[in-house]
Amino acid sequence: MKIVLLEHIKKLGQMGDIVDVKSGYARNFLLPFHKALRATEKNIKYFDEQKTVLKAKNLENIKEAESVKAKLDGKSFILIRSASDTGALYGSVSSKDIKEVASIDGIVISKNQIALEKPIKELGIYKISVLLHPDISSEISINVARTTDEAKLQEKGKDLNDTKLVEVTEDNIEIKNMFDDLSIAEKISNEEINSTNEGNIEGSNKSAEKNEQKVDTSSNLSNSEVTDSKK
Repeated sequence: MKIVLLEHIKKLGQMGDIVDVKSGYARNFLLPFHKALRATEKNIKYFDEQKTVLKAKNLENIKEAESVKAKLDGKSFILIRSASDTGALYGSVSSKDIKEVASIDGIVISKNQIALEKPIKELGIYKISVLLHPDISSEISINVARTTDEAKLQEKGKDLNDTKLVEVTEDNIEIKNMFDDLSIAEKISNEEINSTNEGNIEGSNKSAEKNEQKVDTSSNLSNSEVTDSKK
């Protein structure tokens, strides 16, 4: 199908170009989103008459895209999902999910602008490109984790599939669920950690005392033997 482009389309052409595209691409994307018109004599004449207006509108779109880029570029968003011990999600993260989490911060983007080749199906941090305009794009990070605590650990480069790490995180979640006041829960978690550390230190001190006793006993035995030999 031949069409006339109303804006710059990457890998296709500039505004005003008449190009030949697949009918499905034109009907499902270019025409309904007002990015092109069928290249009929009437539409080509219309474009020529509206060229100045369309160029002005394109400049506005560029300014708007640059404004969104300033808010969006480099931002990190956390998405909480249930997952197995191996990190496989019970479900997936789609472009729609990313659009919705961005909107919480007041950033308006469409799911069609999010360059996600396939849904995310594992825990991890993903770099995603957002196509704000044919000439302007932004990159964001999507942190997919089971909890906000795990998301923070993941940002520090921790492996969420580590069994010991999972056990500690689950214990902290259980404590937090027991109290409405999160400050109390955090205090208890810290006390448990401190008591564990103190237990380890106490155990080390006891071991040191036993070693000293063994040395003293050996020394006493040696002295006794020396005394007996002198007699």
